[in-house]
Amino acid sequence: MEASRKGVLMVAQLLEPPHQLVACIEAATAQISDALTYEPVFLSPDDKRAGLLALNELKRRAAALEGRLMNAAGDVADQDGARDVATWVAQRTQADVGPLRAQQKLAKALDERWQQVAAGMAAGGVSFEQAQVIVRGLGDLPDYLDPAIIARAETHAVELAQDHSPKELRLLLRRILDVAAPEIAEAEDAKRLEREEQQAREDMRLTVKDKGTGSMRIIIDVPGAIGQRLLTNLHAYTNPRKADGTLDSDADRIPYPKKLAQAFCALLEHLDPTTLPQHGGMATTLVVTMTKESLEKDLAMGSILGGDALSAAELRRMACTAKIIPAVLGGKGEILDLGRGRRLFSAAQRLALALRAGGCQAEGCGVPAAWTEAHHLKPWSQGGKTDIKDAVAVCNHDHQRLHDGRWAHEFLPNGKIRFSRRR
Repeated sequence: MEASRKGVLMVAQLLEPPHQLVACIEAATAQISDALTYEPVFLSPDDKRAGLLALNELKRRAAALEGRLMNAAGDVADQDGARDVATWVAQRTQADVGPLRAQQKLAKALDERWQQVAAGMAAGGVSFEQAQVIVRGLGDLPDYLDPAIIARAETHAVELAQDHSPKELRLLLRRILDVAAPEIAEAEDAKRLEREEQQAREDMRLTVKDKGTGSMRIIIDVPGAIGQRLLTNLHAYTNPRKADGTLDSDADRIPYPKKLAQAFCALLEHLDPTTLPQHGGMATTLVVTMTKESLEKDLAMGSILGGDALSAAELRRMACTAKIIPAVLGGKGEILDLGRGRRLFSAAQRLALALRAGGCQAEGCGVPAAWTEAHHLKPWSQGGKTDIKDAVAVCNHDHQRLHDGRWAHEFLPNGKIRFSRRR
């Protein structure tokens, strides 16, 4: 037994002690392990505050050290056949490689160029997220600027990190030259905006994917000014926010993204085809084709010319507001009626209807009159007249419910419309 102990001692003496850096990391890990044995619930509020702030600073310093170590560990990845250090760490810690690669990229940028940001992280004053924003923002500055200006900008950015979140920093960095070089700030900002706008125009994309479930997914990238214009138009179709924050109807509880989608549909359906580009000498027009029997049935189908099948209920709803031409077909497919008579309410009629209704006529709905649509009490597709005596004013949401077979409705003595789910 004694000989065995001596052998172990001799082996231990031959092994080199860990580098002081590794020893410090191991000691810090041991300290954290000790801290985990204590129950935070028994701490005073002051101790909880101090503990949270200390941990935050610890995380920042640890991130700085981890980045420096990753930046110096290329030989480890080479020896073990890993693609890079981020991959090596991910394989041995069961982590996603994406965030680690971003950390490695930031560490390299800090080591090669942004020493002030690196010092801020090491001091615990700059978080990893803030450092990413600062490096990206400073990297967007023109290369031809005087290095002294870049250095002043970096100094100011590190100072801003003491009081601003990454999101706020991102905005402030767009105006960093106002402080670092006010004499050229306006001219450089103008150049930056031109570059961004040009890039935005080059990057414009609109992709459409048919989900095969009766809906399509539309993804669009447009310049910021166009996006803001679209949002402004969509907001005109969404329910107004109540000043006191109260909810007046079910429509007020619709999630905001769904409201925007409904508004987008309403915006398209209210486009004036006479203002659109010409196709073969006539304004862009949607032609809806369906049989006469289908037009009169609740459960039937038709289609937009060249498009997929739609329910008769949806086509009848479109006939109330959308500028379409209904082509009613006979049994052999011959056109019986290519409706070109007045079907949409005139501006004067809509104004009179809005004045009469005072707002959406659905019970409990608070949408103002200016945002309502005219609905034929007797569907135009079934011979209804375009007359305000045979119309009600409803918002887009309730207009859809009027054409939705899952909802029943009744007219109350006060002119309001009460909806109820069909059983």
